[in-house]
Amino acid sequence: MNTHILIVEDEADLAQLMADYVRNAQLTAHVLGDGLAALAYLSDTMPSLIVLDLMLPGLDGLSLCQQIRQRSQVPIIIVTAKVEEVDRLIGLESGADDYLCKPFSPRELVARIKTILRRSQTWTAKEKCLPSFEIKAEAQCIYLQGQALDLTRSEFFILCSLLQHSGKILSRQQLLDNLNQDHLDVTDRAIDSHIKNLRKKISAILADYKPITSIYGFGYRFDC
Repeated sequence: MNTHILIVEDEADLAQLMADYVRNAQLTAHVLGDGLAALAYLSDTMPSLIVLDLMLPGLDGLSLCQQIRQRSQVPIIIVTAKVEEVDRLIGLESGADDYLCKPFSPRELVARIKTILRRSQTWTAKEKCLPSFEIKAEAQCIYLQGQALDLTRSEFFILCSLLQHSGKILSRQQLLDNLNQDHLDVTDRAIDSHIKNLRKKISAILADYKPITSIYGFGYRFDC
């Protein structure tokens, strides 16, 4: 199966450099330098992964990312000169899978592409994705391997969010937003404590199963 990477970048030299490294990794690459051109291209062709600059003519990368997410879960790596944490979080909350700040090593980009492609191939195989979890929303209960996890209300809502967005990075604020408003422990550091407890409770049933990954500076991701 041909693995097709779409690179949307208006800096021609950088776009060519990224494309060269992608092709050297035995992947195919197509380059576009305009957001509207990319949107038109995606109406007919959906690549295996998109490398997306934020600062684009025609249509900015953030708006393009949001429009893509309305119709596809294709993996997206944002590359940009914007380095503020708020910019990173906005990009991730708009549906991006990863974020790379310029200047960056093309080798690192290719490594991240390969990692995300491996994950996405696993998630696409539905029989491998969350085979042992069962959510019973009406009872606010989650079962793992047929055993009920002893969860607090906060832990239930957090784990539901992670399961329902498996493979996506969720910031602490996104996880907080999914908690009921009557919770009193609504601080981002409370999320860290809940995650720690969730890991313990999952490990109590499957000792070597560690599906919740910390993404430094961003939040958490549930990996199958």
